[in-house]
Amino acid sequence: MIRKGIIVKGTVQGVGFRPFVYRIALENQLSGWVNNTSKGVVMEPKGAEVGIDNFLTNLKEREPELSSIEEVVVENKKSLKVYKEFLIVESTEEKGRTLISPDIATCKECEKELGDHNNPRRYLYPFINCTNCGPRFSIIKNTPYDREYTSMDNFIMCDKCKKEYENPDDRRFHAEPTCCSSCGPRVILLDNKGSPIKSSDKFESVRKYLREGKIIGVKGIGGFNLVCDGNNELAIEKLRLRKHRPDKALGLMMKDINVVEKYCYVNNEEKEILTGNKKPILLLKKKNNKLPTNISFNNKRLGVVLPYSPLHYLIFGNNIDILVFTSGNLSTMPIIYEDIEAIDNLMEIVDYFFIHNREINMPVDDSVVQVIGGYGRVIRAGRGYAPYYNKYIFKENILALGSQFKNSFSLGSGDCIFTSPYIGDMEGEENYLRFNRVLKHMKNIFKVEPNTIIHDMHPNYWSKNYLDKNKVKTLG
Repeated sequence: MIRKGIIVKGTVQGVGFRPFVYRIALENQLSGWVNNTSKGVVMEPKGAEVGIDNFLTNLKEREPELSSIEEVVVENKKSLKVYKEFLIVESTEEKGRTLISPDIATCKECEKELGDHNNPRRYLYPFINCTNCGPRFSIIKNTPYDREYTSMDNFIMCDKCKKEYENPDDRRFHAEPTCCSSCGPRVILLDNKGSPIKSSDKFESVRKYLREGKIIGVKGIGGFNLVCDGNNELAIEKLRLRKHRPDKALGLMMKDINVVEKYCYVNNEEKEILTGNKKPILLLKKKNNKLPTNISFNNKRLGVVLPYSPLHYLIFGNNIDILVFTSGNLSTMPIIYEDIEAIDNLMEIVDYFFIHNREINMPVDDSVVQVIGGYGRVIRAGRGYAPYYNKYIFKENILALGSQFKNSFSLGSGDCIFTSPYIGDMEGEENYLRFNRVLKHMKNIFKVEPNTIIHDMHPNYWSKNYLDKNKVKTLG
């Protein structure tokens, strides 16, 4: 019998990695343990040499779809301690860092479950998720990735959810945001002043308001979106007037790929991106002019996204198959993600708010992608794509401030670059505050304290103000 100490580094938290390790350990008749730490997933399997060898091969060749292994460190351990079984043990805080998964669009299993009349706990429940999908970066407060360090810490699992969470054969085995209609978050319908509206079927009320031409502020995964019926020209015009957006093209959320193909040309690469686990806004060529002209006027493309959370899926139906879907913010300001802030800033734009009581800890805009030359080119990296990581060796801890317009920033430390989600144009105090909030969060979860700043040399850019307040070594 031999025993190994193994550390797996990369995007290995929030992607079902510990349950995966547990299963392959049992397959190879190993005992020991696995846990999350702030430096990666750590494990100590013990068993026959052939079992350990197969385990290591399985670890690298069968990793979960959402994970990305950067490094596997293996060392021999003395085989003195007795293990009777293989366990997932309580996470620990250790020196080091791990990579966090972006938010992931609803998987096919959860989508199917959403419409399953035989599952009353999850039928039409807008917050279902599993190890393969759901909120990740937007709800994480700290590492290691455990429920107590997420926005789900206020929701205590019911006995049935806990049983699923502890069952190695269940797809919610150690899925931290696990919940159901008995124990999870709730949706809340408000008027535009923030007063609750009583409704026995809140989603049908939302659809009714949409059919009436109303504008609704919907709280999603990473922030608020402004939505109205995409077939209602008057509602679209009202949204443009209220948001002071006279001619810029508006994004659309469509019910499914069949609806998209009625109005847009969609090739194989585009279809794969539209229906994949990231679900960005994808820029597609118009097929015809059947939609209201004031969605995009003479623009030859439409920005289209498919539903990426159960809440979005449930808004569609009863003659609602296309929504105008645009960021919930005021001109030049970052996306709004807090309930009170939304009511204060958007009450003159929306007729109603449709919110929920799961806190968004880190705001994330929708990503924007276009297929060029057969490949998806990321125009704006947000939900599903960010934070993202690249391998590069650094001798110092570096902060690259990013641009004046369409800003995102990067942190460099050790052997990795960590790039933030899209923040926006750095022209106002709100954007500056958002930059600092996201930076503080990423410095904390990735354990980076910059001692060198890379910046644009333009004397009138916001970066000059940042440098004046942060006296460290600079590279212009």
